[in-house]
Amino acid sequence: MKKNKLLTDIEESYNELVHKVSWPTRKELVNSTIVVMVASIIAAIAIWLVDMGINVVMERVYDLAI
Repeated sequence: MKKNKLLTDIEESYNELVHKVSWPTRKELVNSTIVVMVASIIAAIAIWLVDMGINVVMERVYDLAI
């Protein structure tokens, strides 16, 4: 009797996770996390600065309209 396709896929996925995937070391994981955190902070600051700049420009535009 043939195995169900879903069961075959699950079995193949499990075997791939156990035998073929190379998991990062703790040090690599910590370093990657730090890089992501720093990049996120830099992106947030850049977006905040652009938002503040647009806010200033829009306030000046609205002041001219009155």
